[in-house]
Amino acid sequence: MINSDLIAEANEPVLANLKADYDALGEHLDRRGIDIGAIKSMVGTHGVAVPSWGVGTGGTRFARFPGAGEPRDIFDKMDDCGVIHQLTRATPSVSLHIPWDAQPAADLNGKAEEVGLTFDAMNSNTFQDQPDQTHSYKFGSLSHTDAATRQQAVDHNIACIELGQQIGSKALTIWVGDGSNFPGQTNLTKQFERYLEAASQVYGALPDDWTLLTEHKMYEPAFYSTVVQDWGTNLLIAQQMGEKAKCLVDLGHHAPNVNIEMIVARLMQFGKLGGFHFNDSKYGDDDLDTGSVDPYRLFLVFNELVEAEADPELNPMHMLDQSHNVTDPIESLMVSATEVQRARAQALLVDRAALAGFQDENDALMATATLKQGFRTDVEPILAMARFESGAAIDPVATYRASGYRAHVAGERPAVNGAGGGIV
Repeated sequence: MINSDLIAEANEPVLANLKADYDALGEHLDRRGIDIGAIKSMVGTHGVAVPSWGVGTGGTRFARFPGAGEPRDIFDKMDDCGVIHQLTRATPSVSLHIPWDAQPAADLNGKAEEVGLTFDAMNSNTFQDQPDQTHSYKFGSLSHTDAATRQQAVDHNIACIELGQQIGSKALTIWVGDGSNFPGQTNLTKQFERYLEAASQVYGALPDDWTLLTEHKMYEPAFYSTVVQDWGTNLLIAQQMGEKAKCLVDLGHHAPNVNIEMIVARLMQFGKLGGFHFNDSKYGDDDLDTGSVDPYRLFLVFNELVEAEADPELNPMHMLDQSHNVTDPIESLMVSATEVQRARAQALLVDRAALAGFQDENDALMATATLKQGFRTDVEPILAMARFESGAAIDPVATYRASGYRAHVAGERPAVNGAGGGIV
């Protein structure tokens, strides 16, 4: 962790400018009838989970180029996640991936307390073969033609639930790579029936206060057909399973030019929006840093979320899900967490009454202008002041670099060979 005195030292020379910028923005928002303090409070209490695997260097199908100080295990990962939250106060929880992060619950709980984190959704892995498993997932897991392979995948998901119960998690996220690469390779209907039957067994093992989040993905590693390929199929699954089953929306898991904010609205309307994996994309499932390519789309997603926040039943989980190939993962995750906060703050600035009026009057120009007024407002002083008042860094990246944390852990953690490709 980073010494709190260093954070204070980094904040001191930029604090006066921050206060001036904050006061100026406060005066501007006051003329629009907006209380800057209320927005700051709502932003400051909004958190997004970090993925344990995100603090390692990612890769493509072709290569991975590990950085200095790569985490060796879940405990190193949680150290890095703790630093992200310490500097931003925006990432209070970490999402584990099993079996990558499987360790005794007592050890995980102890480390979480040490670094000031809680546990978000559990993530099962039936898209890779592990050294000790009996059956291969090469041709599927929950939808495999072989009943024993399906049962192996069911048992793994149930084990994730059992570990999650011991560490305070309340959700299980299932993503499968099941599908086909050739026309005729599989019976599309029977394959989906097998998935539903197996997923129902996992659903039946859920505690009463848990949520099952199913995640759709258009392609990869199955390139001809994917069992859970879009939000419509995902919605069918959630409706088939029951009340505790909801849909997870990954911003990169859609066909090009799909209206993701509309998908969000539909799933909310029917009570099946369970959570998000935030990232960004240019061509496909790129897992780029959140808000790095299309920040307006991120804002439009939050515009729908803010619109529906009055519903007490709506409380979707928020998590980052990114692959960091050329940046320091800690820096990217800090910036992305801030971008999630930024989009929410901008959405909170939208004049809802005016927008509704323009929509009712079919005034397309003024309706979109009302949205853009919120998006174009520079809310950085709100975000930075919320961080400062919570004891975090006004400029997280600059403070992180000044701390020398990366060099420190690089001296403790063995260098990782750069050969190989694929997932962290």
